Amino acid sequence: MQYIFVTLVENKPGVLNRVASLFRRRNFNIESITAGRTENPDVSRMTIVVHCPNGEIDAHRIEANLYKLVNVIDVQDVTHHPVVTRDLALIKVRVGPERRAEVNGLAEIFRARIVDVAADSVIVEITGTEDKIGSMIELLRPIGIVEMVRTGQISMTRGVNDGVRRMPGMNGHRYAAVMELAEMTP
Repeated sequence: MQYIFVTLVENKPGVLNRVASLFRRRNFNIESITAGRTENPDVSRMTIVVHCPNGEIDAHRIEANLYKLVNVIDVQDVTHHPVVTRDLALIKVRVGPERRAEVNGLAEIFRARIVDVAADSVIVEITGTEDKIGSMIELLRPIGIVEMVRTGQISMTRGVNDGVRRMPGMNGHRYAAVMELAEMTP
């Protein structure tokens, strides 16, 4: 089963490498990992989607191991909570002027956008769930996909809900303390 972890980390060089190396050493397969800054420039947010063959046992091990990394501030398992999950894909399709209307029609159906047009291709941008993007890909494949890139999943819990924290503050950091420090720095 796939588990989704939202991890807050210090925004420092090498943190993403340390997190990815932890999964490699523990022999867990990362389905997708995304990282970016948050509203606080000192904190980055990672969304990590991991295949956990042993379910909750593996999820607990992953969380415990993430807290062993000094730069990890907070880990939440949002797998079984109401979340908004999105993925972004850019798909370059080989298409001449005679079939552009067909690709444009597909883009409208999926609420995608054509973001670039060249003489022999278009680039379609689509945002949504993995299923939605997968369906769009299958419909564009016969037309001729030249190149594709996907961001991986990002997730956020709905409302003011948090995910499961099996062991909050294991490494001594607290998100509130990091926020307080950020407010004090000039």
